[in-house]
Amino acid sequence: MENLRGLKDFTPEELAALPEITPAYRAGQIFTWLHRGATLEEMTNIPKALKQTLSEHYIVTKPEMVKRQISQDGTRKYLWRLSDGNCVETVLMFYKHGPSICVSTQVGCRMGCVFCASTKGGLVRNLTPSEILDQIIFTGLDAGVRISHIVLMGTGEPLDNYDNVVQFLKVVNAPGGLNIGHRHISLSTSGLCDRIDRLAKEQMQITLSVSLHAPNDTLRRQIMPVANAWPIETLLDTCNRYFKETGRRVSYEYIMIRDVNDTPACARELADRLAGTGSHINMIGLNNIEESPLKPSRRESVAAFQKILQDRGLTATVRRQLGFDIDASCGQLRRKYQREQQMGNNEPGGNGKT
Repeated sequence: MENLRGLKDFTPEELAALPEITPAYRAGQIFTWLHRGATLEEMTNIPKALKQTLSEHYIVTKPEMVKRQISQDGTRKYLWRLSDGNCVETVLMFYKHGPSICVSTQVGCRMGCVFCASTKGGLVRNLTPSEILDQIIFTGLDAGVRISHIVLMGTGEPLDNYDNVVQFLKVVNAPGGLNIGHRHISLSTSGLCDRIDRLAKEQMQITLSVSLHAPNDTLRRQIMPVANAWPIETLLDTCNRYFKETGRRVSYEYIMIRDVNDTPACARELADRLAGTGSHINMIGLNNIEESPLKPSRRESVAAFQKILQDRGLTATVRRQLGFDIDASCGQLRRKYQREQQMGNNEPGGNGKT
């Protein structure tokens, strides 16, 4: 069973082309059922023989909720257990433009960014399109909301799981299912330049967010090992090609780390680096991580940094922090759960609301 393809990995057109699905019009019905979170047994208008055939060739994934935390601001964080026992995190946030979900694309991460909890245990495996999609389907069902925006910014580097992520983007956009427009989807990358070039050729109208986090290569290499492979100038040239190819401007993420990258000198150098690009800089507060000595910037440092960028003609916003009281930083809940398991402090699965 482990080697079977997930039935939610396919677009409606791809389902219709599967030899097991006849007549082809059944594909649309099955696709809609799948995106409602239904199992094969729950598809009441699908013939029993067809459901039996599909069960022999494909799997219908369904994660188990291990933990659900609800913040005072309404943000929800979920820990989902996958079919192989691995766990991933998902965060549901509420904005004026609608419910937005931050999904994971890998179990663990191999990028090694020093400020991130997700990467502490390294990469375990990639998620399939079905497993990425499930986070949206079952989070929406549990919260009783229709999710309108997606951010691929949870655990993992999306472009390190390129094929599965691109297939997910096709499936989640398809009519008859969740049908979430690509302009409502943001993909965050640490800056894999070769994959950014590939993504540009896909001609998807998603928003690309690049984790810059430093104004120069020396500092960036200290906190982001990926910078050893892709210098900033190469990365910015790649982002410029992406804009020319897709017509979609790239935004840059800049995590604010106290006395590391938040100085006025860093702000001025960053402004010089991005001058004339029309770039948007999204300033992000650092979440405290137990294993890291790094601390979030002071409020006055953030304000001063932002003013320097704005005075130089750049658009710089400070991201509103949500879920501060529920381990909302990527990887924190999963690592806490892993430690509890190792210590023998096993908590029951299911609706572990705290």
